[in-house]
Amino acid sequence: MLLIFKVAVVLLVGFIGGKVAKRFKLPEVSGYLVFGLILGPSLMLLFGGGEGFITSIDQNTLKFISEIALAFIAFSIGSEFSISQMKKVGKKINTITMLEVIGVVIAVFLILFFIPKPEPIMTGYQPFSSGNIAFGLILASMSAATAPAATLMVMRQYRAYGPLTKTVLPVTALDDIYGIVIFGFFISIAQMLTSTTSMPVWLMITKPFIEVFGSIIIGLVLGFVLSKIVVKFDKIRDDMQVLSIIVVFLGIGVSVQLNNYFSQYNLGISSLLINIMIGTMIANMVKKPQGVFNSLNDFTTPFYVVFFTLAGASLNLGIIKTSVLVSILAVAYIIARGFGKYAGARAGAKIADAEPVVQKYLGFALLPQGGVSLGLLVVVSSQMPTFYPLISTIIMLSILIYETTGPIFAKYAISKAGEINGLDKLDQLSSIEGIA
Repeated sequence: MLLIFKVAVVLLVGFIGGKVAKRFKLPEVSGYLVFGLILGPSLMLLFGGGEGFITSIDQNTLKFISEIALAFIAFSIGSEFSISQMKKVGKKINTITMLEVIGVVIAVFLILFFIPKPEPIMTGYQPFSSGNIAFGLILASMSAATAPAATLMVMRQYRAYGPLTKTVLPVTALDDIYGIVIFGFFISIAQMLTSTTSMPVWLMITKPFIEVFGSIIIGLVLGFVLSKIVVKFDKIRDDMQVLSIIVVFLGIGVSVQLNNYFSQYNLGISSLLINIMIGTMIANMVKKPQGVFNSLNDFTTPFYVVFFTLAGASLNLGIIKTSVLVSILAVAYIIARGFGKYAGARAGAKIADAEPVVQKYLGFALLPQGGVSLGLLVVVSSQMPTFYPLISTIIMLSILIYETTGPIFAKYAISKAGEINGLDKLDQLSSIEGIA
């Protein structure tokens, strides 16, 4: 009963935080994260220390809520991958996204590579140690994902329209996919670098491919099944909702069962990739896929509020207080990610021969970081527990910074591109043409 009471408090605190953030024209997720700090150990620093209202045991017990929320986020990402839509955006978007992802991954890895890491990852300055390389690979792969909600909110608020606006959304959707795939490969390599048990050579080579493509195949199968079933219930919204939830939960359950069954091989079948592929199959095989996605969206909001608020509660600012090195790592990661996003997007846009405003300002609109990165943290906590405290602190600080400053950079980008009130101008032009 106490746990249910704590969940109610988490929902209340998150709800209030979201409303406060909205009042300041910030993404609601920023409010969830910041107000979540009240419930965790960070606030207790003011009173001499302690775990806070939400303890580490509570976090572990409520972990299933995070897995459910992330599965829903992954499912919704899949909705962006309609083949017909991808054909429309063509090679230009793919080129921009690939270069942007490569740019940020390289920038983060290289900068973090030369900064000493605290115990227990490594002792002293050992840049070529397996622990240092593994740490850099994990954080670099987590830097690629973009949270589109904050940027989308700004574009809607200012009724933006133009080449930059039309480029941002497909790029953010695609770089989440690339980021999750790269993360799957990199965390598998990191596990091999830090493993103390012997592993057959064939497994070392094939393990990353098994994890990534195994997850994709499972998602394709489950998505195919769901797409065939929901057609029979497309007129009954509640039935579509229940069936979709069943399959999303199956995606989580199958990944957990397979990872447990093959625990001796330390597989990392990803429920995120599975549910992205389920969403992708719905987007491409159902005539009116939006009905499926909308039915599920009606169910997900409380899970998101609890998930992001708990994420804020898990952040322990005491680590920063006691270690200058952690602060340096966090600042280095935040700067490297911003530089990599901007430089990679600009290089990709130039190679793709995109419009000048896209080349100059796209990178500023790709800075927000949120749900997917938090989802990858859940994977890190289970597969690389030694690294988790340090990595979670860095990622959480980065999310707080980029979720609050991201809208400012997005507004700067569309303002410089001259796309503010672009929809109004488009409507006026349509009216003139209609009269003519």
